[in-house]
Amino acid sequence: MINDVMYSLNDSRSDATSIEPELIGDKVGEVKFTLSEQGCIDHVVQNGDAAFLSVGTSVYELNGYRPQFRVVADDRMYQVRDNPKVETMGDLMDIASKVDKISLESGNDGSIIGDFTEEATSEFVNELLPLPYVGFDEVYKKAKHDYGIFLRVHLRDGTSMRMVYYPKANAFSAGAFGTQRLNELIVTQGQQIKSAAGM
Repeated sequence: MINDVMYSLNDSRSDATSIEPELIGDKVGEVKFTLSEQGCIDHVVQNGDAAFLSVGTSVYELNGYRPQFRVVADDRMYQVRDNPKVETMGDLMDIASKVDKISLESGNDGSIIGDFTEEATSEFVNELLPLPYVGFDEVYKKAKHDYGIFLRVHLRDGTSMRMVYYPKANAFSAGAFGTQRLNELIVTQGQQIKSAAGM
């Protein structure tokens, strides 16, 4: 955790490679406590705590993104998991004008089934970013028995991130409840993609 922001290693296999040195910006923090080595059940997570990174590991900005969204540590990209200081999904995710496309992923093996249309991708982003950020815990209360639709958000720099959408709860795992239009858009695009794939 750095400046009250919780991060996790980005889930994309393509993002698991080392970060190019020119993409690493200024230092924003340092690991002071490793939970996997010393953490107790009643430990309250504090700034400088990390699950697996060694004490003394430096945390840097990732050039091209706000450090509240993505950082680099041990030459790997970490992405925000929770930020209690933000109000909207646009505040949480620094992806405005950076999305290349949205894909539907298989929930079984993570393979790409197909892509949203260009128009649907644009509308998805425009509807998503203004949503109030409520955090995963609030979403989980309503979505814990819902099945998820796995989406892959591809960014223009070649990186990507998974986002799970729960249609019955109209909610995103990243911490927001969707609009009616987002629900219609995701369900319709998903049906069209699956139909085109013969599913």
